[in-house]
Amino acid sequence: MIIGVSKEIKTAENRVGATPAGVDMLVKAGHKVLVEKGAGEGSGFSNEEYRQAGAKIVPTAADAWGAEMVLKVKEPIEPEYEFFREGLLLFTYLHLANPELKDLTKVLMEKKVTAVAYETVEFTNGELPLLEPMSEVAGRMAVQVAAHYLEKPSGGRGKLLGRVPGVLPCTVVVIGVGSVGKNAVEVALGMGASVIAIDLRIDRLRHLTEIFQGNLVTLSSNPHNVAEAVKRADVVIGAVLVAGARAPHVVTREMVRSMKPGSVIVDVAIDQGGCVETARPTTHTDPIYVEEGVIHYCVTNMPGAVPRTSTYALTNATLPYALQLANRGFVEAVKSNAALAKGVNVYKGHVTCEGVTKAHGFEYQPLEMLL
Repeated sequence: MIIGVSKEIKTAENRVGATPAGVDMLVKAGHKVLVEKGAGEGSGFSNEEYRQAGAKIVPTAADAWGAEMVLKVKEPIEPEYEFFREGLLLFTYLHLANPELKDLTKVLMEKKVTAVAYETVEFTNGELPLLEPMSEVAGRMAVQVAAHYLEKPSGGRGKLLGRVPGVLPCTVVVIGVGSVGKNAVEVALGMGASVIAIDLRIDRLRHLTEIFQGNLVTLSSNPHNVAEAVKRADVVIGAVLVAGARAPHVVTREMVRSMKPGSVIVDVAIDQGGCVETARPTTHTDPIYVEEGVIHYCVTNMPGAVPRTSTYALTNATLPYALQLANRGFVEAVKSNAALAKGVNVYKGHVTCEGVTKAHGFEYQPLEMLL
């Protein structure tokens, strides 16, 4: 198979779809890899490293997109739509349930692109293996970001997120304790914050209590508990995820209004529309805004700020699936791997992910009916 690795053009996105080591494995499996010139520079990978790994360096995005399968990191943006064509296999993060990505979904359907989303590849136990590495990065980053924006020069309350003897610590509220939330809890506790973890799943809260030896407060998620915790918070980290679907608004505008001026919200769920009512997408070049007196950080590609770490972690997870698609071809790969089949969002002009259809009102077509 001919595989393309294009340069990301989303604002301040420096990750790349494959490391040179990943390219080496694809080439040794018998595939031809086309890497767009400069695609890896943001992550610290030179054209020469890719060339030594066996890739052909191509001069334009059109060349890379001309491959049979394109490996990316983020969802395509409008200038890339011209490269869409029937039969193209696109393997990347898509987040099509985001309200702002309805047009992208429509174009993928119209052009009959086969679109496989990293974030909806799912094991039978509900684990999301290709979302996991970036969730780990984003969860850890969320606390770093919050600590920065709590500082007075950054517009915050002027509080240290870490603990100081004789002074009440910051209160960090983490809503949703999947992978993002667990990593945020771990870092916040490590810095000495007072942490409140909120989730619908009592078994998940019980697990956190055990692994962190009771050093945090856990609450069952309901409007009353969320409202009371948010009111106390110096930092709210939104990490609510419904796989493949739009994130629900768990934190209302009224709750945000109850927070102290200069507090910080980091909505990591913004890729899927955000779980805070006042959240709207931002970029690394313009990451924050203030609403209801509260600093909002809602960057849709948080791990892009640490691209070298993120690209290594992402390729570790995605490469085995990319190899399956390349070695077996799309149809045989998804027939033989149920987790990969769950990743298919668009195929033959139809939406095959229920969460996306519910978000945008498109007709749902089960993948097995189209194969």
